[in-house]
Amino acid sequence: MQNLTNTLDTASSAYLRSAMHQPIHWQQWSEDTFTRAKEGDLPMLLDIGASWCQGSLKMDQEFYQSDEIAAIINAHYIAVKLDSDERPDVAARYQSALTAVGKQGGSPLTMFLTPDGKPFYGACFSLRTADGRASFRETLLAMAKIYREQNDAVEEEAVKLLNLLTHIESYRGKTAPFTADAVEAIVRAGLNLFDPKNGGFGKAPKLLWPAMLDLLLYWYAQTGEQQAGAVATATLEKLARSGVYDQVAGGFHHSAIDDAWRVPHFEKLACDNAELLKTYVHAWQVTGNAFFADVAREIMRWMDASLSDRERGGFFASERGSLGPDDNGGHFTWTRDEARSVLTKEEFEAALLHWNLDRPGKNVLWVRASVEEIATRTKRELEPLRALIASARNKLYEARQQRPLPYIDRTLYTGWNALCISAYLQAARAFGASGDKAAHEQAQQFALLSLDRLLAEAWNEKQGELEGEEGQLDHVLAYPNGDPGHRIPLLDDYAFTVLACLDAYETTVELRYLEHASAISIQMFKYFYEGTLGGFIDIRQACSPPGALRALRKSFRDALAPAGNPAAAIALMRLCALTGNDVYQDRARQTLEVIAGAAGQLGIEAGTYGVASIWLSRPHTQVVVVGEGAEADELYAAALRPLALTKAVLRIPCGHWDSLPPALAETMANLSDLSAKHPVAVVCRNFTCHPPVTNAAELTALLGEVLP
Repeated sequence: MQNLTNTLDTASSAYLRSAMHQPIHWQQWSEDTFTRAKEGDLPMLLDIGASWCQGSLKMDQEFYQSDEIAAIINAHYIAVKLDSDERPDVAARYQSALTAVGKQGGSPLTMFLTPDGKPFYGACFSLRTADGRASFRETLLAMAKIYREQNDAVEEEAVKLLNLLTHIESYRGKTAPFTADAVEAIVRAGLNLFDPKNGGFGKAPKLLWPAMLDLLLYWYAQTGEQQAGAVATATLEKLARSGVYDQVAGGFHHSAIDDAWRVPHFEKLACDNAELLKTYVHAWQVTGNAFFADVAREIMRWMDASLSDRERGGFFASERGSLGPDDNGGHFTWTRDEARSVLTKEEFEAALLHWNLDRPGKNVLWVRASVEEIATRTKRELEPLRALIASARNKLYEARQQRPLPYIDRTLYTGWNALCISAYLQAARAFGASGDKAAHEQAQQFALLSLDRLLAEAWNEKQGELEGEEGQLDHVLAYPNGDPGHRIPLLDDYAFTVLACLDAYETTVELRYLEHASAISIQMFKYFYEGTLGGFIDIRQACSPPGALRALRKSFRDALAPAGNPAAAIALMRLCALTGNDVYQDRARQTLEVIAGAAGQLGIEAGTYGVASIWLSRPHTQVVVVGEGAEADELYAAALRPLALTKAVLRIPCGHWDSLPPALAETMANLSDLSAKHPVAVVCRNFTCHPPVTNAAELTALLGEVLP
């Protein structure tokens, strides 16, 4: 028996701390843990889960609370518990190791490692079978015996697997010159996987894939291809009427277990909802359909109420989908009697027509008939019926809030916060352009409050000064228990934060945000850029990182969040579009060329790569609105209205050229017909400017000619 104890009481992660009373002698991922394993020549058991994951709760209850299981693990293994949100770099590598040998990954994930962390076996253990614990027990004993009796063979296979992982995750042999054909190849992959009956892509279990939907919207706006637009909008409509959308409170659950999106995995993640918020705003901009704007407002309403620190700024990580391991969406579902008890007779009858309440037990609410369809079928007036459904929804929400509430992980992750900030700022500008000043101001103010907190608390501009280095962005902005943020630098956090800063600059024209974007991008190059083959490694390379972190990984596939490399490329191209510095674009091109030879093969996982490819293949357009007052407001709204990926819109008072980047300021200052008397809009393409226009109709016509 090893002389170890459960050490998770010292962890900052709420997920890890939830296991500190388990009989397993859990250790945290650290150099000390690997040292203990090597000194004892013991294999490692790595449990990877997350606070939002129902399977992780079940695994803890069924397996890790068992004294019998604990005795086996404590005797034969060094046990490590990992929060995949806190350490996505570690989790991603072991997930890839499992899929590299033909197994399906997922959460929770159990990996068996050599003492230095190389994987030699792994699985997502079934929690649904009666003999699940017995199977897990047998696996624990078998892997310990194999390691003990076949150590040389285990080590040989583990080395091969780690080398294979490096080959797969660094995309060696996939480099090719970049061509715009990559965009269409990815678009075709999405269209080919479209589910015409239910919307979305592929078969169950179904993920939401917002980046692919965004790509299809951009492609439709750019090319006019009807199929791309139809696939994106049909999917977004079906999602918003499905069980994967919270019909009472707003916001999206993480995924669906059926083709028709009726039965969700109930957890709700900040990253999912941030990306879908942007997508619904973009769908509204492309189509003018107010339905998409309403969904966007409802997503923000839920995020405001449940996932945000309204006082200090910041977005919490997730809302769990259950109240415990034996519950499955009980907070979110309704019996007929539960609904009847809180609604009037008229409201209940309308609710039965509008939502699914057919089952005798608990029901996931999804829209069986729209308000318009009900009005037509029942020959009722539309607006009173709409008011009745809205009243029913509000009463169900108030009643649901009286139930026990799902756990919210109040960890503030830097990258996910940056995604939320960008989404809020893009939504604010779209709402402002439509005249919805209340939604515009509320979203913008909270987004900027959150970004200012992120830059003050997570961006340590002078960190590492004694080592001759400057600047580090922490992965965790704040933990729920008040611990300081996690200081590990990760590529995704840098890329997403640069993008958030650029969104803030375009919103406010405050140069400090552009300066932060530039400074963080410099450190992104320094820490992550791989100069030999191009592209960014997802972590800062240490001299001898533990375990699978030795495998070089360049993230190009979208997963929970957009892939880091194409996101970084977009950030660099946006910096180029504002500053005129071609070095940014050169690095972006080199990054995309890492997998240019196989980008089309990534299918729906390449949505962000496709968006980045549009950025690289199209000219950049800058629109500067100069002046104040109602006429300037109209020009600004006209500039913002069309959805165009490579368009940056800035608004400044006349003569305030110092709010612009130097290259653009010099161009604007040299235009002779700018006057403080009349607001104007100047449209530039790659810093070559058209003559100023003075009214919204002229600007709309000019943008129709200039934008691709």
